Amino acid sequence: MIPVNRVVDEIPARLDPESAEWLRMLAVTGPQQDTALARLHEMLLRIAQRETRRRGPRMLIAGPELEDLAYQAAADALMAITAKLSQFRGESRFTTWAYRFVILEVSAKLGRHFWRRPDVRLEAEEWDRLPGRFGFEPARESEWRDLLAAVRRAVDTELTARQREVFVAIVVNDVPLDALAVRLDSNRNALYKMMFDARRKLRAALAANGYLDDDDSGHS
Repeated sequence: MIPVNRVVDEIPARLDPESAEWLRMLAVTGPQQDTALARLHEMLLRIAQRETRRRGPRMLIAGPELEDLAYQAAADALMAITAKLSQFRGESRFTTWAYRFVILEVSAKLGRHFWRRPDVRLEAEEWDRLPGRFGFEPARESEWRDLLAAVRRAVDTELTARQREVFVAIVVNDVPLDALAVRLDSNRNALYKMMFDARRKLRAALAANGYLDDDDSGHS
């Protein structure tokens, strides 16, 4: 049996009935708690399986290995949830609160798994692969090579060192966001914000040098 914190002495009246029932069943000991834990694990596993199957191909993971990651994520999320029941304040439904735990576990496990590949290096810069990945037309090579050169100059001169590291990893090297978050000890939201700021700087620099219309530089 997973140890559950005995901290739900008084269930807040503002909780919705379903959330209150989850807390009540998880706070007791015996068959009711076992049933609640089994239901919660089943729910977490479904979420983990859906997320790993959605994100797995991007990470080049499939088959039994991917399924194993889903089971690990569900198990670790269940442990985290039961250890932190006292932190549930009812700002959202209990199932929504629990959902966040398993999504974080999936992200972390997929991200760590990505770096086990021997061919992956964060410091690599694959600028020469961009034309093929972006589908640039060979017939217009002189145009897009000039644009890529301008982008690269802007990346080197306009971005902070951290913004440059994140931009190059995601855009140039095609590193998945979950993997980069693990490597940089960050999170998806922080990286999204950093990429937003970096793109805004790059658009402004390209517009100032005539590569984009001024109106385009205001959009991300």
